[in-house]
Amino acid sequence: MCQMKVVQDVDGKEEIIMADASLLEDGPAGVRLSTLFDPPRLLADMKVVRIDFLGGKVVLGKAGAAEGI
Repeated sequence: MCQMKVVQDVDGKEEIIMADASLLEDGPAGVRLSTLFDPPRLLADMKVVRIDFLGGKVVLGKAGAAEGI
């Protein structure tokens, strides 16, 4: 089973939002997360910034923030 840790980048520091996310949906209203046993949670005005498959981590950021890639 593959569950991911979802974190938010806040001023260069990662804050854990959800430890064992089993579903992530990115949409116009924000990011919807859920685990196996908890109800879904909508994080309004958030977007996926980066996914680290080897580290098992998804990094989220504010939807309006510019990314310097």
